[in-house]
Amino acid sequence: QVQLAESGGGLVQAGGSLRLSCAASGRTLSNFAMGWFRQAPGKEREFVATISRNGGNTYYADSVKGRFTISRDNAKSTMYLQMNSLKAEDTAVYVCAADLKSHIMSVSTTVSDYDYWGQGTQVTVSS
Repeated sequence: QVQLAESGGGLVQAGGSLRLSCAASGRTLSNFAMGWFRQAPGKEREFVATISRNGGNTYYADSVKGRFTISRDNAKSTMYLQMNSLKAEDTAVYVCAADLKSHIMSVSTTVSDYDYWGQGTQVTVSS
C-alpha cells in the first residue's frame, strides 16, 4: 500500500504561481511512476503531468506545457508540481497518483493505469 497526501493548494490570482507537493508513505517511491491529475466541477478527471521512476522522463498535457513543471525527490518520498502563469481554467482539485512500474523510464497519462491516489488539494485561480 502507498498513502499519498497532497498539499500546497490555495487561492491565487491569474498569472500567479503555486507549488503543490505530494508526500508518499508506505512503500519506496522510486518503484512508482507518478502523476498529477485534476478535476473541475462537473468535469471528468484529466491528466496534467507525469514523471518516471527516476525523474528522467516527463510528459505534460498540452494545456499546461511550458507553465507547469513536475519533479520528484525520491529520497524525500515527495513529488512536486510547480505551477506558473496560472489561469482561471486551471481551477480544479489536483490529485496525485502512483503507478507501479517495472521500467524506470515509463510514464502514463491514463487514469486506469494508476494504482494509488491521494485525496486532492483545491487550486482556485481568480481572474
